[in-house]
Amino acid sequence: MSALLELGAVSVSLGGRSVVAGASFSLASGQIVALLGPNGAGKTTLIRAALGLTPIDSGASRLIGDDPSRLSPRERALRAAYLPQRPQAIWPVSVENLVALGRFAHGAAPDRLSPRDQAAVDVAIDACALTSLRARSMNEISGGEKARAHLARALAQQAPLLALDEPTAGLDPAQALAVAAILRKHAEQGGVLFSTHDVTLAANCADQVLLMREGKVIAQGAPREALTSVALREAYGVSGSIEQIGGTLTAIFRA
Repeated sequence: MSALLELGAVSVSLGGRSVVAGASFSLASGQIVALLGPNGAGKTTLIRAALGLTPIDSGASRLIGDDPSRLSPRERALRAAYLPQRPQAIWPVSVENLVALGRFAHGAAPDRLSPRDQAAVDVAIDACALTSLRARSMNEISGGEKARAHLARALAQQAPLLALDEPTAGLDPAQALAVAAILRKHAEQGGVLFSTHDVTLAANCADQVLLMREGKVIAQGAPREALTSVALREAYGVSGSIEQIGGTLTAIFRA
């Protein structure tokens, strides 16, 4: 497996305050890495720093071998598709045209799609179960449907790495499971980095988790190894454990 993303002792400060302190991990092709932790733990900043979107104070990030901060926006987009929290469509674009924006790095536009571009858009729309909505305006569909449309846009980019900030926030359980399946499918040919508050989802979907609190990685590794009762209490301040119920790992928290 080749490394898509490598971070070594990355530290980031924002406004004079330490937000990420000494984070290291490697994400290989075929892997999913999940970032967990309470609000303000530094998950979003770590994703952005890994992609060269937020300056690093110390340490290093390598995106398919190169410093992402030195890549042009187009070069970076061809290597990593980034989906921030709560992305917005700022004009009443159709679902299909929003998804087609994912082809921008390939030199395409919604009104200028080659057969290859159109095929990528069609595959992404189908993967996110949006076929019946492709002609609808983004301001006419539900919040969950909008989230799936933005995910489809990222998929249409066909970058090896998907970097997603809370992609299942606000989704119902069925939609969240569908997103998890999409991430696993993408990891068959690339890799995925995502943040989430859904510990159960991360435990079942990710190959590696980083549990963060106040900018520090306090536990790291395979879910069953990293998400111990001690680590969960340290991260969230309440008792928690990972239990196997049937074939599913389930996070259980107690007041």
